[in-house]
Amino acid sequence: MKLTLGFSPCPNDTFIFDALVNHKIDTKDFDFEVILEDVQTLNQWAIEGKLAITKLSYGVLPLVLDKYIVLNSGSALGKGVGPLLIKNAKLETVPVDELLIAIPGENTTAHLLFSMAYPNAKNKIFLRYDEIENFVLANKGLGVIIHENRFTYESKGLKKIIDLGDYWEQTTGSAIPLGGIVIRKDINNGTQQQIDGLIKSSIEYAFANYPELNDYIRMHAQEMSEAVMRQHIQLYVNEYSLSLGDKGKEAILTLLNIHNENPSGPAATIGKDIFLTC
Repeated sequence: MKLTLGFSPCPNDTFIFDALVNHKIDTKDFDFEVILEDVQTLNQWAIEGKLAITKLSYGVLPLVLDKYIVLNSGSALGKGVGPLLIKNAKLETVPVDELLIAIPGENTTAHLLFSMAYPNAKNKIFLRYDEIENFVLANKGLGVIIHENRFTYESKGLKKIIDLGDYWEQTTGSAIPLGGIVIRKDINNGTQQQIDGLIKSSIEYAFANYPELNDYIRMHAQEMSEAVMRQHIQLYVNEYSLSLGDKGKEAILTLLNIHNENPSGPAATIGKDIFLTC
């Protein structure tokens, strides 16, 4: 069976999926058409139901629950892993609500967390995550950064205003649900179960061979240093990636409840039936 599979070129995703897509594990009768794209593109495609299996931001999950179910493996949750709101070090302190804010995509978890912390900040622009540092350096406004930019912003003369992940953790007491893997509901349950198991096996293979950074990770990491690649993997791939477990699922349900309190789209279905069950 051939299935479309979308994820980002970031080291945490290529680390997770390397063994699966490069047949380092037994993929049984499955063949994957792999599409690597930035997360906001994947979010939009999820809204359209374009791919059979896809990575997405948990911020967009409320908009796609009619089409997709959340797999137990492949997620990025944790503590101390959230997006950061940054400014140019030369910028004087100004109320956030008065400035233009660059956000890495409208339907991202980063946007949802920023909106929680700053509900009155309405002057926003949505950019690719890797364009935001330059936006802030050019004194065009503030920016919310994610991914490897968490590790590079200070060296470029940028300063943190707030860690939005810390804000989430202090407000909810939950791990931060950043991104996860979903599969179309119209795929039969047996296939869904097999795909979930293959992703878990791919992660287990990756952990068994870590700290090796394989060619698949390197080829998609652009000009990222090896140290930043490792930071990326260590920050975003953890026990929640192997299996959400009850705590991971509770964190995602907390996010859906907050979305329903401050909806930017239709109300989300709240219940454990949004997750793959055995």
